[in-house]
Amino acid sequence: MVSVLFVIAVLAAIFVGFNIGGSSTGVAWGPAVGAQIVNKTAAAALMTGFVFLGGWTVGRNVIETLGGQLVPRSAFSIEASIVVLGFIGLGMLFANLYGVPVSTSMTAVGAIAGLGMATQQLNWAVIGSIMVWWLIAPVLGFWAGAFIGRYLYPHLDRRVAIQQSAGPLLVLDRSGGVPRPALGPGTTQRELLSTVVVLVIACYMAFSAGASNIANAVAPLVGGGLLNASEGIILGTVAIGLGAFTIARRTMESVGNDLTDLPLLAATVVMVVGATITTVASWLGIPISLALATVMTIVGLGWGRATRPSTVSELVRGESDTSVTVDTLTAEAGDEVPKIGEEAPEDVKPVQTLFDPSTVARFVAFWIIGPSVATGLSYLTFRFFLL
Repeated sequence: MVSVLFVIAVLAAIFVGFNIGGSSTGVAWGPAVGAQIVNKTAAAALMTGFVFLGGWTVGRNVIETLGGQLVPRSAFSIEASIVVLGFIGLGMLFANLYGVPVSTSMTAVGAIAGLGMATQQLNWAVIGSIMVWWLIAPVLGFWAGAFIGRYLYPHLDRRVAIQQSAGPLLVLDRSGGVPRPALGPGTTQRELLSTVVVLVIACYMAFSAGASNIANAVAPLVGGGLLNASEGIILGTVAIGLGAFTIARRTMESVGNDLTDLPLLAATVVMVVGATITTVASWLGIPISLALATVMTIVGLGWGRATRPSTVSELVRGESDTSVTVDTLTAEAGDEVPKIGEEAPEDVKPVQTLFDPSTVARFVAFWIIGPSVATGLSYLTFRFFLL
Protein backbone atom coordinates (compact mmCIF):
# COMPACT_ATOMS: atom_id res chain seq x y z
CA MET A 1 0.00 0.00 0.00
CA VAL A 2 1.28 3.44 -0.94
CA SER A 3 1.78 5.66 2.10
CA VAL A 4 0.47 9.20 2.35
CA LEU A 5 4.00 10.52 2.94
CA PHE A 6 5.21 8.85 -0.26
CA VAL A 7 2.43 10.55 -2.25
CA ILE A 8 3.33 13.91 -0.67
CA ALA A 9 7.01 13.37 -1.55
CA VAL A 10 6.15 12.59 -5.18
CA LEU A 11 3.87 15.64 -5.38
CA ALA A 12 6.68 17.78 -3.96
CA ALA A 13 9.04 16.47 -6.66
CA ILE A 14 6.45 17.23 -9.33
CA PHE A 15 6.04 20.74 -7.92
CA VAL A 16 9.80 21.31 -8.18
CA GLY A 17 9.99 19.85 -11.70
CA PHE A 18 7.01 21.94 -12.77
CA ASN A 19 8.83 25.11 -11.75
CA ILE A 20 12.06 23.89 -13.38
CA GLY A 21 10.12 23.56 -16.63
CA GLY A 22 8.89 27.13 -16.24
CA SER A 23 12.37 28.52 -15.71
CA SER A 24 14.62 26.38 -17.95
CA THR A 25 12.35 26.36 -20.98
CA GLY A 26 12.56 30.14 -21.17
CA VAL A 27 16.36 30.06 -21.16
CA ALA A 28 16.58 27.27 -23.75
CA TRP A 29 13.85 28.32 -26.16
CA GLY A 30 13.33 32.05 -25.54
CA PRO A 31 15.62 33.19 -28.40
CA ALA A 32 14.09 30.77 -30.92
CA VAL A 33 10.54 31.71 -29.89
CA GLY A 34 11.40 35.42 -29.90
CA ALA A 35 12.75 35.07 -33.44
CA GLN A 36 9.48 33.30 -34.43
CA ILE A 37 11.37 30.22 -35.60
CA VAL A 38 9.17 27.96 -33.49
CA ASN A 39 5.97 28.52 -31.53
CA LYS A 40 5.65 28.01 -27.80
CA THR A 41 3.79 24.71 -28.02
CA ALA A 42 6.37 23.12 -30.31
CA ALA A 43 9.16 24.52 -28.12
CA ALA A 44 7.58 22.89 -25.04
CA ALA A 45 7.30 19.53 -26.81
CA LEU A 46 10.93 19.61 -27.96
CA MET A 47 12.01 20.77 -24.51
CA THR A 48 10.34 17.77 -22.88
CA GLY A 49 11.91 15.26 -25.24
CA PHE A 50 15.46 16.55 -24.94
CA VAL A 51 15.19 17.07 -21.19
CA PHE A 52 14.47 13.36 -20.91
CA LEU A 53 17.46 12.51 -23.10
CA GLY A 54 19.77 14.72 -21.03
CA GLY A 55 18.51 13.34 -17.75
CA TRP A 56 18.66 9.71 -18.88
CA THR A 57 22.31 10.02 -19.93
CA VAL A 58 24.45 12.72 -18.31
CA GLY A 59 21.93 13.64 -15.61
CA ARG A 60 22.49 10.41 -13.69
CA ASN A 61 25.86 11.77 -12.53
CA VAL A 62 24.21 14.84 -10.98
CA ILE A 63 21.56 12.68 -9.30
CA GLU A 64 24.36 10.67 -7.71
CA THR A 65 26.05 13.85 -6.40
CA LEU A 66 22.91 15.38 -4.90
CA GLY A 67 21.34 12.11 -3.78
CA GLY A 68 24.33 10.35 -2.26
CA GLN A 69 27.55 12.38 -2.13
CA LEU A 70 26.62 15.81 -0.77
CA VAL A 71 25.03 14.09 2.22
CA PRO A 72 24.75 10.32 2.91
CA ARG A 73 21.73 8.52 1.49
CA SER A 74 20.68 7.72 5.04
CA ALA A 75 19.98 11.42 5.64
CA PHE A 76 17.11 11.36 3.15
CA SER A 77 14.26 10.06 5.19
CA ILE A 78 10.89 10.52 3.53
CA GLU A 79 10.15 13.49 5.82
CA ALA A 80 13.52 15.09 5.06
CA SER A 81 13.00 14.62 1.31
CA ILE A 82 9.63 16.38 1.49
CA VAL A 83 11.07 19.35 3.39
CA VAL A 84 14.08 19.71 1.06
CA LEU A 85 11.90 19.55 -2.05
CA GLY A 86 9.49 22.03 -0.47
CA PHE A 87 12.24 24.60 0.01
CA ILE A 88 13.51 24.10 -3.56
CA GLY A 89 10.02 24.43 -5.05
CA LEU A 90 9.00 27.48 -3.05
CA GLY A 91 12.24 29.27 -3.92
CA MET A 92 11.71 28.56 -7.60
CA LEU A 93 8.03 29.55 -7.53
CA PHE A 94 8.94 32.88 -5.95
CA ALA A 95 11.50 33.57 -8.66
CA ASN A 96 9.18 32.45 -11.48
CA LEU A 97 6.51 34.86 -10.25
CA TYR A 98 9.07 37.64 -10.74
CA GLY A 99 10.00 36.33 -14.20
CA VAL A 100 13.59 35.49 -13.20
CA PRO A 101 15.29 32.32 -14.61
CA VAL A 102 16.41 31.22 -11.15
CA SER A 103 19.34 28.88 -10.51
CA THR A 104 17.54 25.68 -9.62
CA SER A 105 20.78 23.79 -9.00
CA MET A 106 22.11 26.38 -6.55
CA THR A 107 18.81 26.39 -4.65
CA ALA A 108 18.77 22.59 -4.48
CA VAL A 109 22.36 22.42 -3.25
CA GLY A 110 21.55 25.03 -0.59
CA ALA A 111 18.52 23.10 0.72
CA ILE A 112 20.43 19.80 0.86
CA ALA A 113 23.48 21.51 2.43
CA GLY A 114 21.23 22.88 5.19
CA LEU A 115 20.09 19.33 5.94
CA GLY A 116 23.70 18.16 6.00
CA MET A 117 24.84 20.90 8.37
CA ALA A 118 21.95 20.33 10.73
CA THR A 119 22.70 16.59 10.90
CA GLN A 120 26.49 17.15 10.82
CA GLN A 121 26.71 14.91 7.75
CA LEU A 122 27.59 17.47 5.07
CA ASN A 123 30.49 16.40 2.84
CA TRP A 124 32.52 19.61 2.82
CA ALA A 125 34.85 18.36 0.07
CA VAL A 126 31.90 17.87 -2.29
CA ILE A 127 30.29 21.22 -1.45
CA GLY A 128 33.67 22.87 -1.95
CA SER A 129 34.11 21.38 -5.43
CA ILE A 130 30.58 22.47 -6.37
CA MET A 131 31.18 26.05 -5.22
CA VAL A 132 34.47 26.20 -7.13
CA TRP A 133 32.55 25.36 -10.29
CA TRP A 134 30.00 28.05 -9.44
CA LEU A 135 32.89 30.53 -9.60
CA ILE A 136 34.50 28.98 -12.67
CA ALA A 137 31.33 28.78 -14.82
CA PRO A 138 30.59 32.53 -15.11
CA VAL A 139 34.28 33.28 -15.67
CA LEU A 140 34.45 30.67 -18.44
CA GLY A 141 31.25 32.03 -19.94
CA PHE A 142 32.50 35.61 -19.92
CA TRP A 143 35.91 34.88 -21.43
CA ALA A 144 34.58 32.42 -24.01
CA GLY A 145 32.09 35.08 -25.08
CA ALA A 146 34.79 37.77 -25.02
CA PHE A 147 37.14 35.73 -27.22
CA ILE A 148 34.40 34.97 -29.74
CA GLY A 149 33.18 38.58 -29.76
CA ARG A 150 36.66 40.04 -30.23
CA TYR A 151 38.21 37.59 -32.69
CA LEU A 152 35.46 35.54 -34.37
CA TYR A 153 32.08 37.28 -34.24
CA PRO A 154 32.61 39.82 -37.09
CA HIS A 155 33.76 36.99 -39.38
CA LEU A 156 30.76 34.87 -38.39
CA ASP A 157 28.47 37.85 -38.93
CA ARG A 158 29.82 38.43 -42.45
CA ARG A 159 29.76 34.79 -43.52
CA VAL A 160 26.92 33.12 -41.66
CA ALA A 161 24.69 35.94 -40.42
CA ILE A 162 21.21 34.59 -39.71
CA GLN A 163 18.69 36.64 -41.66
CA GLN A 164 14.98 35.96 -41.87
CA SER A 165 12.68 36.63 -44.79
CA ALA A 166 9.01 37.47 -44.59
CA GLY A 167 6.51 34.66 -44.98
CA PRO A 168 6.72 30.94 -44.30
CA LEU A 169 10.08 29.16 -44.26
CA LEU A 170 8.74 26.13 -46.16
CA VAL A 171 5.67 25.52 -48.31
CA LEU A 172 4.19 22.47 -50.03
CA ASP A 173 4.89 22.29 -53.75
CA ARG A 174 1.83 20.69 -55.32
CA SER A 175 2.94 21.07 -58.93
CA GLY A 176 3.92 17.40 -59.18
CA GLY A 177 2.01 14.25 -58.53
CA VAL A 178 3.07 14.13 -54.89
CA PRO A 179 3.25 17.29 -52.73
CA ARG A 180 6.76 17.96 -51.51
CA PRO A 181 8.28 20.59 -49.23
CA ALA A 182 9.88 23.57 -50.94
CA LEU A 183 11.46 26.85 -49.88
CA GLY A 184 8.95 29.57 -49.07
CA PRO A 185 8.77 32.90 -50.91
CA GLY A 186 12.04 34.76 -50.29
CA THR A 187 13.57 31.87 -48.32
CA THR A 188 17.17 31.09 -49.22
CA GLN A 189 19.15 27.91 -48.65
CA ARG A 190 21.26 29.89 -46.18
CA GLU A 191 18.20 30.94 -44.19
CA LEU A 192 16.89 27.36 -44.07
CA LEU A 193 20.26 26.04 -42.89
CA SER A 194 20.56 28.81 -40.28
CA THR A 195 17.08 28.05 -38.95
CA VAL A 196 17.89 24.36 -38.63
CA VAL A 197 21.10 25.25 -36.78
CA VAL A 198 19.18 27.44 -34.30
CA LEU A 199 16.68 24.64 -33.65
CA VAL A 200 19.45 22.08 -33.13
CA ILE A 201 21.21 24.37 -30.67
CA ALA A 202 17.97 25.01 -28.74
CA CYS A 203 17.54 21.23 -28.48
CA TYR A 204 21.13 21.06 -27.20
CA MET A 205 20.22 23.66 -24.56
CA ALA A 206 17.22 21.54 -23.55
CA PHE A 207 19.51 18.50 -23.30
CA SER A 208 21.89 20.40 -21.01
CA ALA A 209 18.96 21.61 -18.89
CA GLY A 210 17.79 18.02 -18.41
CA ALA A 211 21.31 16.86 -17.60
CA SER A 212 21.63 19.48 -14.87
CA ASN A 213 18.12 20.03 -13.56
CA ILE A 214 16.24 16.73 -13.37
CA ALA A 215 18.37 15.84 -10.36
CA ASN A 216 17.11 18.92 -8.53
CA ALA A 217 13.57 17.52 -8.56
CA VAL A 218 14.18 13.85 -7.82
CA ALA A 219 17.60 13.42 -6.16
CA PRO A 220 16.18 13.38 -2.59
CA LEU A 221 13.71 10.66 -3.55
CA VAL A 222 16.38 8.60 -5.31
CA GLY A 223 18.85 9.15 -2.47
CA GLY A 224 16.28 8.00 0.08
CA GLY A 225 15.48 4.87 -1.92
CA LEU A 226 11.90 5.92 -2.65
CA LEU A 227 12.55 5.72 -6.41
CA ASN A 228 15.34 4.30 -8.50
CA ALA A 229 17.25 6.62 -10.84
CA SER A 230 15.31 5.65 -13.98
CA GLU A 231 11.94 6.13 -12.28
CA GLY A 232 13.10 9.48 -10.96
CA ILE A 233 14.19 10.64 -14.42
CA ILE A 234 10.81 9.73 -15.90
CA LEU A 235 8.97 11.51 -13.07
CA GLY A 236 11.19 14.58 -13.42
CA THR A 237 10.68 14.71 -17.18
CA VAL A 238 6.90 14.60 -16.87
CA ALA A 239 6.94 17.38 -14.28
CA ILE A 240 9.30 19.57 -16.31
CA GLY A 241 7.12 18.97 -19.38
CA LEU A 242 4.05 20.19 -17.50
CA GLY A 243 5.90 23.39 -16.62
CA ALA A 244 7.13 23.80 -20.20
CA PHE A 245 3.60 23.66 -21.61
CA THR A 246 2.13 26.05 -19.01
CA ILE A 247 4.08 28.63 -16.98
CA ALA A 248 7.08 28.55 -19.35
CA ARG A 249 5.10 30.61 -21.84
CA ARG A 250 5.79 33.67 -19.72
CA THR A 251 9.51 33.02 -19.29
CA MET A 252 9.94 32.27 -23.01
CA GLU A 253 8.35 35.65 -23.72
CA SER A 254 10.56 37.33 -21.11
CA VAL A 255 13.85 35.84 -22.31
CA GLY A 256 12.96 36.08 -26.00
CA ASN A 257 11.81 39.69 -26.02
CA ASP A 258 12.34 41.53 -22.73
CA LEU A 259 15.75 40.60 -21.32
CA THR A 260 17.84 41.51 -24.33
CA ASP A 261 17.67 42.51 -27.99
CA LEU A 262 20.41 40.08 -28.99
CA PRO A 263 20.69 39.39 -32.72
CA LEU A 264 19.90 35.79 -33.55
CA LEU A 265 23.54 34.99 -34.38
CA ALA A 266 24.67 36.33 -31.00
CA ALA A 267 21.92 34.38 -29.22
CA THR A 268 23.09 31.24 -31.02
CA VAL A 269 26.68 31.75 -29.86
CA VAL A 270 25.52 32.36 -26.29
CA MET A 271 23.38 29.21 -26.29
CA VAL A 272 26.23 27.02 -27.49
CA VAL A 273 28.68 28.31 -24.88
CA GLY A 274 26.19 28.20 -21.99
CA ALA A 275 24.95 24.70 -22.86
CA THR A 276 28.48 23.35 -23.27
CA ILE A 277 29.63 24.63 -19.87
CA THR A 278 26.53 23.17 -18.23
CA THR A 279 26.80 19.80 -19.98
CA VAL A 280 30.49 19.37 -19.12
CA ALA A 281 29.81 20.23 -15.46
CA SER A 282 26.88 17.80 -15.38
CA TRP A 283 29.06 15.05 -16.87
CA LEU A 284 31.41 15.66 -13.93
CA GLY A 285 28.44 15.36 -11.56
CA ILE A 286 28.38 19.09 -10.69
CA PRO A 287 24.94 20.74 -10.34
CA ILE A 288 25.33 24.10 -12.04
CA SER A 289 23.25 27.04 -13.24
CA LEU A 290 22.51 27.21 -16.97
CA ALA A 291 21.25 30.79 -16.56
CA LEU A 292 24.44 31.90 -14.81
CA ALA A 293 26.75 30.75 -17.63
CA THR A 294 24.37 32.10 -20.28
CA VAL A 295 24.03 35.64 -18.91
CA MET A 296 27.78 36.02 -18.38
CA THR A 297 28.41 34.82 -21.94
CA ILE A 298 26.13 37.59 -23.19
CA VAL A 299 28.17 40.17 -21.29
CA GLY A 300 31.48 38.73 -22.51
CA LEU A 301 30.34 38.57 -26.13
CA GLY A 302 29.33 42.23 -26.16
CA TRP A 303 32.51 43.33 -24.37
CA GLY A 304 34.71 41.38 -26.78
CA ARG A 305 33.00 42.92 -29.83
CA ALA A 306 33.31 46.40 -28.32
CA THR A 307 37.08 46.04 -27.74
CA ARG A 308 37.99 45.32 -31.36
CA PRO A 309 39.09 48.93 -32.06
CA SER A 310 41.71 48.57 -29.30
CA THR A 311 44.88 46.51 -29.23
CA VAL A 312 45.72 44.20 -26.34
CA SER A 313 48.36 46.63 -25.05
CA GLU A 314 45.82 49.47 -25.01
CA LEU A 315 43.37 47.30 -23.07
CA VAL A 316 46.08 46.36 -20.55
CA ARG A 317 47.01 50.02 -20.06
CA GLY A 318 43.35 50.95 -19.64
CA GLU A 319 43.36 53.22 -22.68
CA SER A 320 40.26 51.71 -24.25
CA ASP A 321 36.77 53.11 -23.74
CA THR A 322 34.36 50.21 -24.28
CA SER A 323 30.67 49.73 -23.61
CA VAL A 324 28.58 46.58 -24.01
CA THR A 325 25.63 47.26 -26.30
CA VAL A 326 23.24 45.89 -28.85
CA ASP A 327 24.73 48.14 -31.51
CA THR A 328 28.11 46.62 -30.72
CA LEU A 329 26.81 43.22 -31.79
CA THR A 330 24.74 44.48 -34.72
CA ALA A 331 27.51 46.60 -36.25
CA GLU A 332 27.93 45.75 -39.91
CA ALA A 333 31.17 43.97 -40.74
CA GLY A 334 31.15 45.04 -44.38
CA ASP A 335 32.94 43.24 -47.20
CA GLU A 336 36.19 43.07 -45.23
CA VAL A 337 36.60 42.60 -41.50
CA PRO A 338 39.15 45.13 -40.15
CA LYS A 339 42.05 43.80 -38.13
CA ILE A 340 42.14 44.15 -34.35
CA GLY A 341 43.03 47.73 -33.46
CA GLU A 342 42.14 49.06 -36.93
CA GLU A 343 38.35 49.06 -36.71
CA ALA A 344 36.87 52.53 -36.41
CA PRO A 345 35.47 53.06 -32.88
CA GLU A 346 32.34 54.71 -34.24
CA ASP A 347 31.51 51.47 -36.07
CA VAL A 348 30.98 49.61 -32.80
CA LYS A 349 30.10 52.37 -30.36
CA PRO A 350 26.78 51.95 -28.57
CA VAL A 351 23.68 54.01 -28.39
CA GLN A 352 21.52 51.30 -26.85
CA THR A 353 22.39 48.97 -23.99
CA LEU A 354 22.78 45.25 -24.64
CA PHE A 355 20.85 44.41 -21.53
CA ASP A 356 18.99 46.22 -18.81
CA PRO A 357 21.49 46.54 -15.91
CA SER A 358 18.66 46.42 -13.38
CA THR A 359 17.49 43.11 -14.87
CA VAL A 360 20.95 41.58 -14.64
CA ALA A 361 21.34 42.93 -11.09
CA ARG A 362 18.05 41.24 -10.17
CA PHE A 363 19.28 37.96 -11.67
CA VAL A 364 22.56 38.10 -9.73
CA ALA A 365 20.73 39.01 -6.52
CA PHE A 366 18.49 35.96 -6.87
CA TRP A 367 21.51 33.74 -7.55
CA ILE A 368 23.03 34.88 -4.25
CA ILE A 369 19.92 35.27 -2.11
CA GLY A 370 18.11 32.12 -3.29
CA PRO A 371 20.69 29.49 -2.25
CA SER A 372 21.54 31.43 0.92
CA VAL A 373 17.92 31.56 2.06
CA ALA A 374 17.38 27.90 1.11
CA THR A 375 20.44 26.87 3.14
CA GLY A 376 19.46 28.95 6.17
CA LEU A 377 15.82 27.88 6.27
CA SER A 378 16.70 24.24 5.70
CA TYR A 379 19.29 24.30 8.48
CA LEU A 380 16.95 25.99 10.97
CA THR A 381 14.07 23.65 10.14
CA PHE A 382 16.08 20.46 10.56
CA ARG A 383 18.11 21.74 13.52
CA PHE A 384 15.25 22.97 15.68
CA PHE A 385 12.07 21.29 14.45
CA LEU A 386 12.74 17.94 12.80
CA LEU A 387 15.71 16.47 14.69
